[in-house]
Amino acid sequence: MHIVNTIRIRVASTAALGAALLLALWLPLPAGAQTEVATYVGEQLCAQCHFFENKQFGHTLHAKTFRMNPRNQNEKQVCESCHGPGSIHSTNPVERTAIIGFTRGWGTPIETQNGMCLGCHQGGQRQHWGASVHDLNKVACSDCHNPMARFSASGLTVKASITETCQTCHQQQRAEFHKRSHMPVPEGKMTCADCHNPHGSTTRPLLKADSVNELCGTCHAEKRGPMLWEHAPVRENCLNCHFPHGSNQDKLLVAARPILCQQCHITTNHSSLLYNSGLTVGGGGTALDSRVMGRSCQNCHSQVHGSNHPAGARFQR
Repeated sequence: MHIVNTIRIRVASTAALGAALLLALWLPLPAGAQTEVATYVGEQLCAQCHFFENKQFGHTLHAKTFRMNPRNQNEKQVCESCHGPGSIHSTNPVERTAIIGFTRGWGTPIETQNGMCLGCHQGGQRQHWGASVHDLNKVACSDCHNPMARFSASGLTVKASITETCQTCHQQQRAEFHKRSHMPVPEGKMTCADCHNPHGSTTRPLLKADSVNELCGTCHAEKRGPMLWEHAPVRENCLNCHFPHGSNQDKLLVAARPILCQQCHITTNHSSLLYNSGLTVGGGGTALDSRVMGRSCQNCHSQVHGSNHPAGARFQR
């Protein structure tokens, strides 16, 4: 009997809650609480106050598209196609909720800002934007792009180049590119977007391929394989031996040769001597070693990435 009464009480409470919600939906709003619906006011009215912004905006692809070849009614609104209807904003400019602002200081939620951009710029390279590392870290489209001015040759980035834009946040990678051995990014021969897709990827580092090796192989085809004789760490991951952005060792290596080789090959047919500065000229030692003076292990094992020679089991040819 107690269980039946409990069920009746819960049903009655649920019914009362539902009735209260329905009543709240149907009751009229109190006087003065009616919300004003914003309407479009036109680009000309926006330009009366935002003269400088309108002048800069005229050089962009967005302006030319919206004004000369709009695809739909929304694009015909020009300014209001992105910022939303501006009637309330025109009468009360300090009301920040009356219009969508694309700056951190304006206060519009990042989701709302990005939603406006993705309304047109969806699919293609942006199909993996949702749940990407940039999306999860609340990066706004306007953090990297400025659709109101043409600061770059393409992409409407906030800096003159893609690399400068990325390095605004990625300071560690910026420092790595200035090490002795580095990818030719500072020289302008490459950009961050050659390897990464900032708008999302199937990999966490936003790679433009399914794996590091597949990405490296797009340029370094001679090391891609398949090889008759494969070097295990090479097949596993190029980053076992190389830093991707820059290093103070030759060839972006994570350690100097032969120390790098000896991290794995500690017992071989050769003497397992750990080479050090005492075996170099000026190192204070008496026994100079060719493996230290030259290219170390690669003096003989020149095909370290793999070999297709029938006798290349030891990567010597």
